[in-house]
Amino acid sequence: MSITKERVEELVKEFGGDDKNTGAPEVQIAITTDKIRNITEHLKINKKDHSGRRGLIILVAQRRKLLNYVKKKLALADIKKLLKN
Repeated sequence: MSITKERVEELVKEFGGDDKNTGAPEVQIAITTDKIRNITEHLKINKKDHSGRRGLIILVAQRRKLLNYVKKKLALADIKKLLKN
C-alpha cells in the first residue's frame, strides 16, 4: 500500500526541481496522490478494510489542504506580479 523510496525520489525529481526539495507543496501533493492511488486500488480488492478506508480519507483531506495552500500561494504570487508591473 505504501510507495517505494525509488518512487518518492522520482516524484521529487519531477515536481521538486531539485533532488532534495522534498518539502515543496507540489512534491507533497504528488506523493500524497500516489499514495491515494495505491490505497484506492487496494480498497477495490479488499472492500472490508475499514482502517485502510480511514487512512484514505485522511490522505484526501491532507491533499485538499495542500491544494488550497498552493492555490492561495499562486494567487498571491500573481497579485504581486500585477502590482509590480
